[in-house]
Amino acid sequence: MLKRILQPFYTFYVITTFAACLLAAFPVFLMVGSFDKAWARRIIWNIAHYWSYCWLFCIGQPVIRKGKRPDNKKYVYVANHISYMDTVLIYAAVPYYFRTLAKKEMAKIPVFGFVYKQLAILVDRSSEHSRAKSLRLMWRMLKRECNIAVFPEGTFNETGKPLKEFYDGAFRLAINTQTPVLPMIFPDTVNRWHYSAWWKLTPGRNRVIYLEPVETKGLVASDLPVLKQKVYSVMEAALQKF
Repeated sequence: MLKRILQPFYTFYVITTFAACLLAAFPVFLMVGSFDKAWARRIIWNIAHYWSYCWLFCIGQPVIRKGKRPDNKKYVYVANHISYMDTVLIYAAVPYYFRTLAKKEMAKIPVFGFVYKQLAILVDRSSEHSRAKSLRLMWRMLKRECNIAVFPEGTFNETGKPLKEFYDGAFRLAINTQTPVLPMIFPDTVNRWHYSAWWKLTPGRNRVIYLEPVETKGLVASDLPVLKQKVYSVMEAALQKF
């Protein structure tokens, strides 16, 4: 009963602090983002990285990392996607500069959309042309600038199973660039912010579980289904365990 009474106040606190942080940092994002250079994107990523740790701690959702910490080399990071909180937690989870793939509609959100465009490669999943263009941009970023992080399920997993079916994009990118895939799981975010409603926020831990990297050296396009299934199986087993 007490939890139900306090829950709206907690949700208000979370949303208010998020909005306050965003508005306070927006002038910096606006100034730095106007340069559209790799160094500017890196600055914005660093702000998001350290802010995510602090903000999650302040709202009672501390980040707990388990498994071997990734080393500082290029990876295609993949994680499960079941909560709005995943898009914040991933900035605390990946320890090195990366860009992620995100829905084009996110850019339409006032203020937040501008910031997100600096952090993500936007894609319209309904457009084959947009999907192909995003893959080319990710390839270029991975080769020249930074890691790539992808939610291979594409959208929230509402199936009741540990994972939804994966899209091919992350694995095609990994094979094309001969870059290892580093799987992670976020087993707690569904309990921190349930996908069924924007107000279903609850304090508690946010675990990030790093799994062993999956090598792609020597793989070719025809190996994509095998790579995708291997990563899927590893992540599924870890989600069932944790």
